Amino acid sequence: MDTSPAQLAINLALSGNWTEAVKINLEILSENSEDVDALNRLARAYTELGKISQAREMAKKVLKIDAVNPIALKVIEKLKTAKKVSGEFSTPTSSESFLEEPGKTRLITLLNLGDSSVFTNLDPGEEVKLVSYPHKVTINTLDGKHIGSLPDDIAARLRNLIKAGNKYQTLIKSVEPKEVAVFIREIERGPKAPDISSFPTEKIDYVAFTSPELIHKDTPIVEATEETPE
Repeated sequence: MDTSPAQLAINLALSGNWTEAVKINLEILSENSEDVDALNRLARAYTELGKISQAREMAKKVLKIDAVNPIALKVIEKLKTAKKVSGEFSTPTSSESFLEEPGKTRLITLLNLGDSSVFTNLDPGEEVKLVSYPHKVTINTLDGKHIGSLPDDIAARLRNLIKAGNKYQTLIKSVEPKEVAVFIREIERGPKAPDISSFPTEKIDYVAFTSPELIHKDTPIVEATEETPE
């Protein structure tokens, strides 16, 4: 088991213990003031504690080291619209983002999670990428880091529908130390599957609707991004 200060800081963040997370990250920075990961974690912790000035300061320190760091840029953007609630700052997530539509949306708990450092800074409502491969479908951050995988049955169905032209939006629903849930919404139905529901409630056959021309294609298909993972 990894008992390093960095992993402890990650675990504290995932459990919502922001006060202790601040202490650990400050200890890490006392050894290396340019530890970008620790600075980002500290910015997040300060944000959650409502310490807006300190959070912004940490994010700016990151950007001096790495001008295009996506986490720090996200913190700066978040703080522009943050609203103080009960001593903490939070960004508003539209309730419509998670509005369920029969057949078109599904809340899914991911399997085969990646490193917890990848998802410790993810927020509910944050958009991520759905990436389709020949034998699996994964959920990645917008900069291509693996978060987790969809269950095989759902992955099989979505792979075929994506090949048929369907498009999906994927949002983070919740993040826990050992569990990440995403909300997937069908935003466009492909011309080759105009009458097929993405998420039917009844028991389904995952291959019956697959047209011959959609089988044995090996190129990954990426939803909600123009980038293709390696």
